[in-house]
Amino acid sequence: MTQQMPLLARYAESLFWMARYMERLENLARLIDVTQTFESPGLENEAWDSLVRIYADESHYAETCGAIEPDVVKRYYLLERSNPNSIVSSIEAARVNARMLRPLISTEMWKHLNVFHRDLLQIADHELQGDNLSRLCSRIKEAVQAHTGITEGTLFRDQGWHFYEIGRLIERADQTTRLLDIKFHRMLPKGPEDRRLEERTQWGGVLRAVAGYHAFRRIAPVEFQPSDVVAFLLTDPCFPRSVLLCLSQTEWHLTQLRTSYGLRGTLTPLEQIEDMRAALLDRSAEQIISIGLHDFLDGMQRDLIGLAAATGDAFFRDWKPNLKQNQSQSQSSAQL
Repeated sequence: MTQQMPLLARYAESLFWMARYMERLENLARLIDVTQTFESPGLENEAWDSLVRIYADESHYAETCGAIEPDVVKRYYLLERSNPNSIVSSIEAARVNARMLRPLISTEMWKHLNVFHRDLLQIADHELQGDNLSRLCSRIKEAVQAHTGITEGTLFRDQGWHFYEIGRLIERADQTTRLLDIKFHRMLPKGPEDRRLEERTQWGGVLRAVAGYHAFRRIAPVEFQPSDVVAFLLTDPCFPRSVLLCLSQTEWHLTQLRTSYGLRGTLTPLEQIEDMRAALLDRSAEQIISIGLHDFLDGMQRDLIGLAAATGDAFFRDWKPNLKQNQSQSQSSAQL
């Protein structure tokens, strides 16, 4: 068998970003669905404002749409092309990257992504309301999961696969920290009855937003505390969307690039992961909350941006993501 050819930097970059955009699609669809399901009567604007804050889109949303209104926020995150975090923008960016990767990705991946892209561009207005919106979000989640399954079964396990997984894992960890940061402070209970209600409804919504409700119930005490949810989402070693597990898997992929392919640029991101892991494990969830959960998560988001930047600086052609603090990263329009 002939030796594998070196991976071009532009291919590594496109694999990294295609994975990030597809992961963002699934997370956003789940958040939209959960936000609608758990919005409280009379507090709908507050619920949808949380979604805008999770993605740090307050300024852009205000310039584009004005005041927070549920129907406007739904359209902003599903159909607004000027919003780089929207469903249509993410699928378009994923498809552009996939087109560049035609020599590498499987025919099945390319065909599925094209069908998915066409489906999302045909979203009708009536699909943004009530049960129709829930069905739309389920369709998006299932399509992304189908993409993940097709990729798992068909993508060649060379350097490119490692870069794809690194992008997906960094995006996943970033989405978890953003959700926890916004939702935690909006849902801290104020009394015994409020606490009981929060546990049954809103905290369940947070866990469902990361597809972790049933996994959490397997290990959590019956009378769980908010700190139990924080610990689960940050440091559980078995939950696929916990920040710690995402970092550990990213570390493994970077190590494989270093040991199996001789890519020496992995040293800086590996050191950054070690620092982030220490920050997660040096304190308990209760201590993190008492010191200041927001500041901790804000720092973790900056570290994830730095981790992506270190990877991009080392291996990609011209690293130019949107590096605004506390904003989900996107490729620059020049790159696309």
